Amino acid sequence: MSLRKGKLQRGILFNGICGICIAALLAPYLPARAAENTENVRALYEEYNARFDAVEHREDIEEYGFETVDIHIFPVQYEIDSQKEMETELVRQMKADPNADIRDLKMNMDAPMLMIPAYDKTYNRLALFFVDKEGSIVYKTDRFETNSCVLGQVRQPQQELVSVAFQDLNGDTLTDIILITSCEVGAGRKYRIGDVLFQSTKGIDTEGLIFYRDYRISDKINRFGMNQNTDSITAFVRDGYSTEFLYTAVTLKELLAHGFQIISEQCYTRTFGKLGKLQVVPGTYRIADYDVFMVYLVNEQDYILSMLQPMGSYDNLYALKGINCRDIDGDGLKDIVVLAKYSYEDEEHKLAVSSDYSIYYQRTGGFSADTEIKNWYQCSEEDTMQTVVERARAYWGWKTEDDTNTDR
Repeated sequence: MSLRKGKLQRGILFNGICGICIAALLAPYLPARAAENTENVRALYEEYNARFDAVEHREDIEEYGFETVDIHIFPVQYEIDSQKEMETELVRQMKADPNADIRDLKMNMDAPMLMIPAYDKTYNRLALFFVDKEGSIVYKTDRFETNSCVLGQVRQPQQELVSVAFQDLNGDTLTDIILITSCEVGAGRKYRIGDVLFQSTKGIDTEGLIFYRDYRISDKINRFGMNQNTDSITAFVRDGYSTEFLYTAVTLKELLAHGFQIISEQCYTRTFGKLGKLQVVPGTYRIADYDVFMVYLVNEQDYILSMLQPMGSYDNLYALKGINCRDIDGDGLKDIVVLAKYSYEDEEHKLAVSSDYSIYYQRTGGFSADTEIKNWYQCSEEDTMQTVVERARAYWGWKTEDDTNTDR
């Protein structure tokens, strides 16, 4: 295969992935976007912006239509060492008195300012307000990736702020902020969006507070799946680790060169009709103590023809239970079923483990993820690969005992 052809495949794969992700995210909101455009988006934004600009004191936040996210109000120090010392003291007090009100403990911390996150009640837009000890707003911003979840629209999908962390991400000893929000994308599905605010040294020089945001960093965090937890964002922004190669690699050799680890016991070759013999290559890449799980279909010339993402929105691969290749939907083409256990942080911020499966249907030139069976059948912890395959084939009208199209 020529280099030019390899680059073409890479471009098609990358653009296809981005197109699928964007379409999946925006599809539920396209009608709403059209309706809002008929209203005059400029007028709506000016109305919202006037209220945002009018917030000058802490009591103004609620008065001008913003609802505070009390659980994520934090005292903030200018320098990261002081911030970490304060957080350590807060943890010590929480352990000393487990029944204490955490919010009261945070409010009693000696810090120059409070960070108060709030959502606009009308348009679901996130804003951060930094308040000094006198209650005056010393800095505020609403420049976040999550506020552009649907481009060209003032009103954003229903959201929640799920995680906040304070780190020095660029080595200047100042406190930077990591935010992760959860955005509803329809049918009970949610999409996480990560963002980073860097504190500027200009604020120190002018005895003020200034944060800035690099849209290029936010773009990579979210485009390449590093938005699931603050540890992964820190590993990318501060330490230079990245999952980008998982989405842009052209060959298996390139994946391995960047640290991709093959799960050899589930790696094998199968014949997929006109696609020919393909090697099914499951594996992981470790970033910030999390194993990112991917499956690649690689041809005999070592080129990647398809990339599968069965891990979805989970944080980490806990155990791969199996990969099965057979016709699921009855079109005569061999499909792929992946069954695994994944770990994630539940709503109470505790570690949880869940079994889940993914089905990929073979189509002309590649594979497409199932969007029907998952809404009909949720697997349990006891389900085996045989159970999942039988349920999936039964959904498409196969007799469960009909197993003529075997995994080979």
